[in-house]
Amino acid sequence: MIMVERPVSHRFAAIWGMSGVITIVLFAIVRLSPIVLSALAVGLDALQWLVLVANVGFMAWSEGYRGFQLKFSPRVAARALYLYREPTSSWIRFMAPLFCIGYFAASPRTRTIAWIGTIGIVVLVLLVHRLDQPWRGIIDAGVVVGLTWGLISLIVWSVSVWRSGRYPVSPKVPGYNGD
Repeated sequence: MIMVERPVSHRFAAIWGMSGVITIVLFAIVRLSPIVLSALAVGLDALQWLVLVANVGFMAWSEGYRGFQLKFSPRVAARALYLYREPTSSWIRFMAPLFCIGYFAASPRTRTIAWIGTIGIVVLVLLVHRLDQPWRGIIDAGVVVGLTWGLISLIVWSVSVWRSGRYPVSPKVPGYNGD
């Protein structure tokens, strides 16, 4: 399906929304990767390797697959498509990455998940930051794998939605009853 041409501000908002979310995830991966490499450089004993492998597997499944690929990424892509298709205020277009995440102009459930999820992530970051190496790197390795899976799923969903012009899931915008 070819999408109907929209005003430049709509196109910009959709691209800004998706690229902003992708940049946030990429920034976290880049910031955490040296910590993981530092932990691996220290050398791990058998228990630490076991925890590392288990954590990476768990985070790939829970954060990457279940969290990003099945829920977050399709919702972000749908909300970016909404920005492209529907007239929105200038402030929403300006705040497009936060809109795409669901911090505002979203269903109560989507907003709650976005805010509680963010608060939970901040608390976990503060707690993990207090761990000594190699444990911090072991935990962060799982996060990096989950975020990398998430980054790939964000890109794949974005391209898929942009090509098809169809909502993969509801954008969960109050008052919107379209597609």
